Amino acid sequence: MTAEAPLEETPAARISARIEARRDRFIALADAVWDHPETRFEEHVSSRLLADALEAEGFHVERGVAGMETAFVASIGSGAPVIALLGEFDALTGLSQRGGASAHEPLEPGGNGHGCGHNLLGTAALAAAVAARDDLRSRGRLEGAGTLRFYGCPGEEGGSGKTFMVREGLFDDVDAALTWHPMTFTGLFSTPTLANIQAYFRFHGTAAHAANSPHLGRSALDAVELMNVGANYLREHVPDQARLHYAMTDSGGASPNVVQSSAEVLYLVRAPTMSETEEIYARLQDVARGAALMTGTSVEVTFDKACSSYLPNRTLEALMFEQMQALGAPAFDEGDQRYARTIADTIIWCAPPP
Repeated sequence: MTAEAPLEETPAARISARIEARRDRFIALADAVWDHPETRFEEHVSSRLLADALEAEGFHVERGVAGMETAFVASIGSGAPVIALLGEFDALTGLSQRGGASAHEPLEPGGNGHGCGHNLLGTAALAAAVAARDDLRSRGRLEGAGTLRFYGCPGEEGGSGKTFMVREGLFDDVDAALTWHPMTFTGLFSTPTLANIQAYFRFHGTAAHAANSPHLGRSALDAVELMNVGANYLREHVPDQARLHYAMTDSGGASPNVVQSSAEVLYLVRAPTMSETEEIYARLQDVARGAALMTGTSVEVTFDKACSSYLPNRTLEALMFEQMQALGAPAFDEGDQRYARTIADTIIWCAPPP
């Protein structure tokens, strides 16, 4: 193919046309995932919807891989290279929302909902897999010239499901893996990310009546609060890019006249490298043990998940950039622009005073 070849003959345009031909089917699938918002490792309906759709397209689907009920791998073709497309589909708690609404309109107050386009992540990757399959088949290159895989990856939101799949060797023979995420621009994600470790800290104390016999109580809630204070002081003594996030997942109860015998806090530690993250995590555990000593309680640490930092692949980036240039950015009409403005109007901008 020469540089003067018309756009309709480019591979990017061919595959784009195949996706457009099935757009209604893909949109319906994305809407179905939106209608069934399920949190990490509980994405039973969403996982089944995507796996069933790939199976119907002729992919061989292996479900429940890597010890996770909602993880699956769909394959077609044979031989090398092995190209993987990654799809996620989990939701978040508290983000229930009516589709197409630019203001907060929960369908179920406090219910689950998809943030930052997560109902699209798996569906768009699936669309890419189907279109790539069709293109390979049309050129007689589907069998023996390589293997195309779709990885159904659960727990993207705070679960790191892919790490379990890697641990079980599911990526050992993969030559290249591609993923995507909605963003405010059309381009490549070409910068490293922060590594992270997430863990629960559950404190156990002794219940007592807070007025009649407070001296007999040992407050687990006090321990959580002291741990948070200690973590705040720790923030000054970690690398600039490091982050400590926390959420109190169990305050011990709703009665202020009871000394809480149990309380829990969930921490997420981030840093540029895993070695730095592990060092900060070890220091945070010392903070927790100190809080337990100060309150006469005990602490139980439950490791939840970890994720190494993303390392850019300049070779794949250059290839992807070339294809994105050939395809071009999405075209947005005036209706799209109006809708975007209604969303932008809901954002509180921290502008300097006039």
